[in-house]
Amino acid sequence: MNAVDDKTIVKEYFNATGFERWRRIYGDGEVNKVQRDIREGHQQTVDTVISWLKADGNLQGLSVCDAGCGVGSLSIPLAQAGAIVYGSDISEKMIAEAYQKAKSTLLQNNFTFTVQDLETLSGCFHTVICLDVLIHYPQNKAAEMIRHLSSLAESRLILSFAPKTLALSLLKKVGELFPGASKTTRAYQHREADIVKILENNGLSVKRQAMISTRFYFSRLLEAVR
Repeated sequence: MNAVDDKTIVKEYFNATGFERWRRIYGDGEVNKVQRDIREGHQQTVDTVISWLKADGNLQGLSVCDAGCGVGSLSIPLAQAGAIVYGSDISEKMIAEAYQKAKSTLLQNNFTFTVQDLETLSGCFHTVICLDVLIHYPQNKAAEMIRHLSSLAESRLILSFAPKTLALSLLKKVGELFPGASKTTRAYQHREADIVKILENNGLSVKRQAMISTRFYFSRLLEAVR
C-alpha cells in the first residue's frame, strides 16, 4: 500500500465509521473501558501541551496551528486561553464538529477551522502542534510531513507519536491478530531517535519531552524550538 492510499483510507475512515468512534472517545459520553482508557491518555497529552504553553506565559495572542485538530480537543482550550488558533483536519466531519463546539463554547472569534490535509497547509505561526497524527504516516512520509510543518513554525513545533520499542511492537503485533471493525487504518510507530534527527535537520532542537502511557494509549511528546 502506498502513501497516497494511506491518506485516502484515513480521510474516508474519519468521515465515516471512524468519526463516530472518535467523536465518542473525545467527548464525555459513555464509552467502553478501552475507549475510556484511550480518552484519558489523549486528554493527558492535551493537558501536557497546554501546561507547557501556559508555563511560558505568552499564550495570550499567540498564533497556533493545530494540524490534525480532530474535534478541537486542543484547539478549543487554547483559544479559551487567548491564543489565536488555526485548526485543520483532513476530515470534513471532524472540522464541522470542532466548529460547532467552538461556536458554542468560545466568547471571542479567535479561531479558524478548515478542512485541509497536512501537506497543503501554508502560512506562518509562532507554534505548530501536531498530536496523534504521525501514527498514520510511514517513516518516509513522516519525514516529509515534519519538514513541511517545521517550515510553518516560527519558533516551535510540538509533535506526538507512537514510539517504536520492542515491547510496544510486540503489543501491536498481538493486537493485529484481533482486528475489529473500527481498526481500518494502519498504525505506524516511529523511533524517537529518527524523529529527533528529522527535527534537528530542520533547525529545531528538543526542549521538553514527555511520555504518556495508559493501558491502551502510548504517546511520546516532543517540543522542539529554534
